[in-house]
Amino acid sequence: MSANHNLQEIAEVVVRRAQRQGYVVPREVREELAKANLPETLWKDVVALGRASLSFRQGRYYYTTPVSDRVRKEQSQQRDIQKVVRQIIKQHRAAAREVERREEDRYDFIQPVKVSTEDQREFTLLSRDISPTGIRLISTRRFLGQKIRVQIPRTDSTTPSAFVVRVLWTCAISDDLFENGGTFIELAEGGTS
Repeated sequence: MSANHNLQEIAEVVVRRAQRQGYVVPREVREELAKANLPETLWKDVVALGRASLSFRQGRYYYTTPVSDRVRKEQSQQRDIQKVVRQIIKQHRAAAREVERREEDRYDFIQPVKVSTEDQREFTLLSRDISPTGIRLISTRRFLGQKIRVQIPRTDSTTPSAFVVRVLWTCAISDDLFENGGTFIELAEGGTS
C-alpha cells in the first residue's frame, strides 16, 4: 500500500471526525497519523487532501458540506456581481467628488419631507441630501424657480423644522422622476429652529 493511499485514508478519517465533531484541530490530525505509524509532520498533507470538506478558521478545520457544481457556479456569479457593483460604487464616488461644486459639504439625508408650494398644494417628497445652505429633493414634479416650504421631521421634537427654499435647478433622473436642488432662504413660520 502506498504512502499516498494511506494519507488519503487518514484524510477520510479526519474528515469524518470533523463531520462528527464539527471541526478538528491539528493535534487530532497528528494523532490519526501516529495511529497509522506515519510521521506526524505529514499532518498538513492530510489536511490538504481533505480541503474540499474542511475550512480553516481560528486555528480549527471546520467540516463544510461539499457543494455541487450548480451551487459553486451560483457562488462564483455572486462574487462576480459583487466585484462589478463595488467597481460601480467606486467609480460613482470618484465622479461625485469631481463634479462637486458646492462650497459646503453635503450629507446623505434620505427621508420623507412635507413640501408646500406657493399655490398651497402639499406633497410628500423624498430628500436626497442636505448641506448647511441647501437641500436636494426627489419628486415626480419639477419645482424649478419656485419658492417652496419644506418641513423636515426632527428626532428631538414633534414639531418639524420648516424652511423656505428657492429651487435653483431641476433635472430628470428617470421617467417622471426629478431631482430638485434648492437653497435655504429663511426659516418658515410654524417650525422649530
